[in-house]
Amino acid sequence: MKFLAPIIFALPILAAPQNVAEDLAARCPALPVKKTLTANQPKLADPFLFENGKKVASQRDLACRQREISKLAQYYELGDKPGEPSDLSTSWNATSNEISVTVTNKGKSITFKSKITYPATGEGPFPALIGIGGSTIPIPDGVAYLAFKNDEMAEQNGKQSRGKGLFYDLYGKDATTGSLMAWAWGVSRLIDGLEMTEDANINTNRLAVTGCSRNGKGAFITGAFDGRIALTIPQESGSGGSACWRLSDAMKAAGVNTQTASQIIQENSWQSEEFAKYNSSANLLPFDHHTIAGLIAPRGLLVIENNIDWLGPQSSWGCMKTAHKIWEATGDSDNMGYTLTGLHSHCQFQAAEQATLTAFVDKFLKGNRRANTAVMNYNITNPTNFVFDESKWVDWTVPQLN
Repeated sequence: MKFLAPIIFALPILAAPQNVAEDLAARCPALPVKKTLTANQPKLADPFLFENGKKVASQRDLACRQREISKLAQYYELGDKPGEPSDLSTSWNATSNEISVTVTNKGKSITFKSKITYPATGEGPFPALIGIGGSTIPIPDGVAYLAFKNDEMAEQNGKQSRGKGLFYDLYGKDATTGSLMAWAWGVSRLIDGLEMTEDANINTNRLAVTGCSRNGKGAFITGAFDGRIALTIPQESGSGGSACWRLSDAMKAAGVNTQTASQIIQENSWQSEEFAKYNSSANLLPFDHHTIAGLIAPRGLLVIENNIDWLGPQSSWGCMKTAHKIWEATGDSDNMGYTLTGLHSHCQFQAAEQATLTAFVDKFLKGNRRANTAVMNYNITNPTNFVFDESKWVDWTVPQLN
């Protein structure tokens, strides 16, 4: 097929070259078989414990556990992310600075395009920010920008959108994949195209992905399922993104009007239809979004949230504080950050967060390893609302990995 070999940043294997994936498959425990879930698991799942009961004791073990978690998330929430297609080709329009990607699989083909906006100065190859549905964070100096048309790849206009979009033209309208994972697949194919197209002048070793609200959910999932993305910046992604289903259910039970699994599956086509079986019983899931966030470790993750009840800010804080333990285990705790500034208009980036954003961009897109990315905080008027009772939700500890 017409691919250059992908460059692997970190542990998740879904974006790995075939030989790397085969190596992991050979030395990792067998992947669990999809089944009807019946075991009640009210606490947040242990990211350091395999489904077979074996404990994670090394960095290599953690790679295997991430492989397992990614498969579980595909089984029960997101649907399958297809592997490499049978063929992929690109064309480059130097006049419009637009890359065109054509993907062929089993005799069917789709084509999508993305325009690149380059920095005003510099020669490149440039680091790049991919905006799912656009970007509401400032485009950093010295960084190229690509808008990914996610609604073209998989629609999100309600439950009736299921099976509509370029992804489903290629894989069939009955594909199990929800729109979030379909977008992730599309971004992966865009990255494939950038790797193949030297004239695009993009440094594919230094890529970031972002999006806000529903598109922030997409950025969160995209970063988790492609190890070539150096920095993931979900903004106000809430439930389905940086929040945990179990914690959001607890918020709802306490009288807070927040989005939960039982609501989200009725709203749109973001998750797979399989997820509907568990939308009122999230405690059955053998994972939650702290472990999906952990698929990004040890790469860069900056979570930007807002104190809007519907987004589940307390859920997001507790979920991402728990996820941070995975970066602690890898010895890269400063590679994952969380920031929430007050209550403000949805998807309105706050000036107070600029220094944090700049630090993460400097570290992961510009190679400044001394940039201070040690940020895990929130700034609100009533901080007592954000007390996370870890003893109630976490019954495991961070191991020292070999």
